[in-house]
Amino acid sequence: MTPMLTRRALNRATLDRQLLLARSTLPVVEAVEHLVGLQAQTPHSWYVGLGVRLEDVRPEQIGQLLLDRQLVRIALMRSTIHLVSARDCLWLRPLAQPVLDRDLFSNHTHGEPVQGLDMDELVAAARPLVKEKPRTSKELGALLAEHGRAAGWGDRPPASLAYAARNRMALVQVPPRGVWGRSGPIAHTTAEAWLGRSLAADASLEEMVLRYLAAFGPASVKDVQKWSGLTRLREVVNRLRPRLAVFTDDDGRELFDVPHAPRPDPDTPAPPRLLYDFDNLLLSHADRSRVITDAFRAQNYATRRPLPGIVLLDGFTAGDWQLERERDTATLLVRPYEQLASRDKDALAEEGERLLDFAAADAATRDIRFES
Repeated sequence: MTPMLTRRALNRATLDRQLLLARSTLPVVEAVEHLVGLQAQTPHSWYVGLGVRLEDVRPEQIGQLLLDRQLVRIALMRSTIHLVSARDCLWLRPLAQPVLDRDLFSNHTHGEPVQGLDMDELVAAARPLVKEKPRTSKELGALLAEHGRAAGWGDRPPASLAYAARNRMALVQVPPRGVWGRSGPIAHTTAEAWLGRSLAADASLEEMVLRYLAAFGPASVKDVQKWSGLTRLREVVNRLRPRLAVFTDDDGRELFDVPHAPRPDPDTPAPPRLLYDFDNLLLSHADRSRVITDAFRAQNYATRRPLPGIVLLDGFTAGDWQLERERDTATLLVRPYEQLASRDKDALAEEGERLLDFAAADAATRDIRFES
């Protein structure tokens, strides 16, 4: 009989893989590789995702790794910007190409204007422009539109041409964009030019699935597809089946896992954690009930901007938080979905102090406020 994993068992397994049961001493780059990247479309909120997972790490240290080109921000899974290591960038980006193609041609703004355009010709025109120097989308679009008029492409919108180049080429966002405490325009160059290495010619979907399971498992085929944005992965999982452990969940869904990955006792304590707004823990499963509660769903976060961070208590979503800055004062506002027990409030306040020390170390005054 196939072993069954309860919701709490899945919760604890996933938290452990995600370095959220206990802070890890892994070096930053190794931790990012273990997690198969962090969603990072905002310039800085993703730093908290590492601060909550790693022991004795500072945001300035992480930012330096972007400057040193050991970490990069690039469109990958789900066609969203992810922070990944240089090594992972080179093999993940080719695998993500079908996702970016689908995003391009189904995009409500840019899909129709680039219909019928020879994408190989577009890439051939764009590549030397972004290799010469990093270009903003506005700069790249204007240059491509000028080239296109001369080449017979017609009068296509510059923004759509730049978006097509972004989706058809491996373009990294270069610093200072994304560096802690700094700002800069969104400018791109090719991953090959930035890293001095070619994209992998032999990138393996099987390897991607195994890496996902190690970081997010046990999981279903639909879960892997939700995280990656890819489709038709069942045949990939079936090829791997002899190498995988197989389980079912409470609803009878088939789940897969790498055999020797940790699956802690469901009663393992889970300390409170403060997740950033686009934390992959919240986004990387088709069935998110291993972490997401009904109270979370009732908040209708999809309509709220800016999106707040999310509070985990006992491993499950239990509230949200925001960090406000006014001159030299940093205030952490915590809004639980329900009234907190005293021990939970104390533990959450302690975790809040750690977040303030990480994200607002320069503030002369730091405060934590619980709101209803």
